Amino acid sequence: MNNFSLEDRVILLTGGAGYFGSALAKGIVKSGAEVILTGRTEKSLEKLTKELVAAGGKARSLVLDISNAESRCAAIEWIKEHYDRLDGIVNNAYSGRTGSIEMIDMEDFSMACAQNLSGPFHLIQQALDILQDTASKNKQGVSIVNVASMYGKVSPDPRIYGDSGQNNPVHYGATKAGMIQMTRYLACHLADRNIRVNAVSPGAFPRPEIKQSAPDFLVSLEQKVPMGRIGLADEVVGPVLFLLSSSSSYVTGIDLPVDGGWTAW
Repeated sequence: MNNFSLEDRVILLTGGAGYFGSALAKGIVKSGAEVILTGRTEKSLEKLTKELVAAGGKARSLVLDISNAESRCAAIEWIKEHYDRLDGIVNNAYSGRTGSIEMIDMEDFSMACAQNLSGPFHLIQQALDILQDTASKNKQGVSIVNVASMYGKVSPDPRIYGDSGQNNPVHYGATKAGMIQMTRYLACHLADRNIRVNAVSPGAFPRPEIKQSAPDFLVSLEQKVPMGRIGLADEVVGPVLFLLSSSSSYVTGIDLPVDGGWTAW
């Protein structure tokens, strides 16, 4: 079971204070690693960091706008100044509007590309030297996990969404599909540097407030899932920890569905 431990490792987590991010941060810390929580909102990052430290974990917060090149460069420089290693990156940050085809504008598309493609790529690129240095000193290497989506592989079913207002937009799935392909590319081109790159594709994971705001939509969503229910944020944690840990030492280039069987229909 020691292969599942992240003891003494340092993991960078983007979108660290969000719905998935909070659960991932807690899981990473419980596995023994120090987590660098990043995101755009300093207040929420600091709040979660204090909670993790108070519970005996190791965590620091760092403001990072994944869609901004200067912010990405500054964040990696800060990490290099404060740490002599970086054992993993979890690219989890995303924020954007829901909406139908008619509602989407080019700014939505550009932002999704920045958050799901160019931003995560540039972050990895800027961190390559510290990732490679860490990987050269550790047999287990380092691991990058990209949080993609089931909608990077299949289309949202419009019969489920109807006029719920929860319509998953075209730019989300399109850029998550790109993230999955980027994962494969980086896995193949970084394997000789002892850097593994994998993705997880969650779905369906609506936020808890949907139960009150759109109960009929929630029922339709659950009926589409083979397991008959939506996922909980904690259920993404195990797959991500597996891919960060030495237990997945011979796993690279995969996209792991965490979708209750949605994409298996």
